[in-house]
Amino acid sequence: MKQSIIICGLAAAILSSCNSGYKLAAVAENAVKPTVITEVVPNDTDDPAIWVNPKDSSEIFVIGTDKHEKTGGLYLYDMEGKIVNQVTPLDRPNNVDIAYGFNLDGRIVDIAVVTERGTDKIRVFTLPDLKPIDNGGIPVFEGEKDRSPMGIALYTKADSTGNKIQAIVGRKTGESGRYLFQYDLVDDEGTVVGKKVREFGKFEGGKEIEAIAVDNQLGYVYYSDEGFGIHKYYADPANGNQELAVFGKTDFKRDHEGIAIYQSSDSTGYIIVSNQQNNSFNIYPREGVAGNPNQHQLITEVPVSAVECDGADAISLPIDSKFPKGMLVAMSNGMVFHYYDWQIFQDSINAKK
Repeated sequence: MKQSIIICGLAAAILSSCNSGYKLAAVAENAVKPTVITEVVPNDTDDPAIWVNPKDSSEIFVIGTDKHEKTGGLYLYDMEGKIVNQVTPLDRPNNVDIAYGFNLDGRIVDIAVVTERGTDKIRVFTLPDLKPIDNGGIPVFEGEKDRSPMGIALYTKADSTGNKIQAIVGRKTGESGRYLFQYDLVDDEGTVVGKKVREFGKFEGGKEIEAIAVDNQLGYVYYSDEGFGIHKYYADPANGNQELAVFGKTDFKRDHEGIAIYQSSDSTGYIIVSNQQNNSFNIYPREGVAGNPNQHQLITEVPVSAVECDGADAISLPIDSKFPKGMLVAMSNGMVFHYYDWQIFQDSINAKK
């Protein structure tokens, strides 16, 4: 079953590459193999997020999108890759992220927030039951000529009233300097509503911006400017809209795609970015270099079995004997997600030191 899924995914990727006028690199012979491949969804996987039960860290689920117009969905997978819950239909759900400790009418809940391109909204669900708490969705990019939300990342900031959660949302096309909009997610008597608090984000204009990731502990947001590089800003609007860094400009075959943050400690770890057309991940130091936290130089590139990966997420929590150093979850063509043992990536990093 696993072998057939990988073959189907590769075939789909090759067909897609032929139709779009470029040839995708085949999966390398030395590519890292996934420990788990999820069950297939009906249409087209795109982006995952990982949720760990804060009351029982042995309970872990992966949330992933199936991006199809009218019949797309949000799927919940267990650690064996089995689908255990779903929300369908959604109208072209694109990217998803999760946040902990949202105050919903006096009740503390964890949430998954997904962009729904077909309705120009973001949707909010409780975890792990995937119950909607948004009264049909929160409109985004209102008043803009170009809306069509794609990427999303959630920024959490603790304050005196509990966790303050904001959604940083990207769109299919946008204006440089205000490509991304940021929204406060707030409770309105048991329903989540959004309030725009920021417009930011440079764009070089080559392709689009989709993948976004927030490093809550260090307070940064990263996004992939496809075909150009990875941009870095402060996640908190109070710190301003100064661009802190652009990196990875010469490290990719073509598109810069999914971004994941792996935390080795509160201040160290790795930024992992999908080198989409090379079927690999480029890995950068989360903490930068000595004396410059905004200088992120390529450490290593790791080939993977995931084909043309759009989205990824990572955690460092040990998960039984399968994932002793945590895992990386990556979308792959073939309508699946891959779960990778982080130890294999760490071995590649250590070999470069």
